[in-house]
Amino acid sequence: MKKIVSLGLGLALSLALPALAQDLKIGTEASYKPFAWVLPSGELTGFDIDIANALCKEMGASCEIVNQSFDGLIPALNAGKIDAIIASMFITPEREEAIAFAGPYYSVPALFVAAKDSGIEISEDGLNRKTVGVQRGTTMADYVKATYPGARVQFYDTLDAANLDLASGRIDVVFADSVPLQDFLASPDGADFAPVGEPVYDPEILGSGAGIGLRKDDAELKQKFDDALAALIASGEYKTINDKYVSVDIAPK
Repeated sequence: MKKIVSLGLGLALSLALPALAQDLKIGTEASYKPFAWVLPSGELTGFDIDIANALCKEMGASCEIVNQSFDGLIPALNAGKIDAIIASMFITPEREEAIAFAGPYYSVPALFVAAKDSGIEISEDGLNRKTVGVQRGTTMADYVKATYPGARVQFYDTLDAANLDLASGRIDVVFADSVPLQDFLASPDGADFAPVGEPVYDPEILGSGAGIGLRKDDAELKQKFDDALAALIASGEYKTINDKYVSVDIAPK
């Protein structure tokens, strides 16, 4: 019965959703497999890209997806250079002071990864004087500093760069979202590495899920994104995109 109700709701939302009579420029950061990356052709691909395109289609909007640095996305949004952010940006109280969010459109825990023979334990003593790689502009550094003050934090422009330094032995640990780290662990470079400790959930610091970043005065656009997301989930299109890129269910709960 619940499934039938959900599908009916999705159909109603889809039929009721008016066309969005405007072009939208959506910012992303395409070095974060499987959520967003650049193909040899120069085309953007990944979960975030497909979700962005599906949301725009559902809203009847014409969208351009722009690739730029993660830490420049919120300034670009508030300066009017882009209209929305779909870039695996987790919703946190600090970010909500600067922008609004639709969604969340997915949720995953964070994970520590280290060499299999490192002997590292995820504790205050275990990470004391250890170097932890994080992507610049993410909340990962905030979590490490708050929870493990003796750890050294090394910033990287991309998660790929952090993983490369981990594989080369230049840092001790990488801390990032679990799904993109699974891609690294499944690669030849990640063969000698493994998750350390338990998956990390911390809504206060790490956020309550990846949201669609919007300017605070774009309340109507926020509602349209939320309605479109609900329609994608109810119709099953969300699951199709999920299963194309990720082996576990990451739909918002």
